[in-house]
Amino acid sequence: MGDPKDTISIENVVASTGIGQELDLQSVAMDLEGADYDPEQFPGLVYRTTDPKSAALIFRSGKIVCTGANSIDAVHESLGIVFEKLRALRIPVEDDPEIIVQNIVTSADLGESLNLNAIAIGLGLEHIEYEPEQFPGLVYRLDDLDVVALLFGSGKLVITGGTDPSDAAAAVDHIVEKLDDLGLLE
Repeated sequence: MGDPKDTISIENVVASTGIGQELDLQSVAMDLEGADYDPEQFPGLVYRTTDPKSAALIFRSGKIVCTGANSIDAVHESLGIVFEKLRALRIPVEDDPEIIVQNIVTSADLGESLNLNAIAIGLGLEHIEYEPEQFPGLVYRLDDLDVVALLFGSGKLVITGGTDPSDAAAAVDHIVEKLDDLGLLE
């Protein structure tokens, strides 16, 4: 088996920024081609970029949340496009608004099947949630890394809560070490 860290893939990056002023979303929605705004369904305006692929959720407060990007670079590119579109509508946006990564969702593969019942017992109930009748994965809270990992019987992992891609690698190392110590990996 190769190193499970080599299988880590970023699935989604969520980041936030702001332009420091309130917006009339109805007016922006009319002028911004491709914008979706239905305040009865969602309080923000949704603007999608295709290259890179993401969705910017623009709120009346001037706060913007970018979701759906597959890298931190893609977040910066997508928000750059959004800032340019807003400037084109004569909405002043400073040159380089601060962008804060809130969450990175990654996937990885341990390369072998997992016995989730044994893992639930081995890791201890204070760190895990496992109710196979409700959800097929085991939820493992890695307190020292501030991430949550979902472990599936297939050996696949989903890691969420990190703010840097290295958080996923640290989580995979931690999980492999714990499962190895418990004798639950081949």
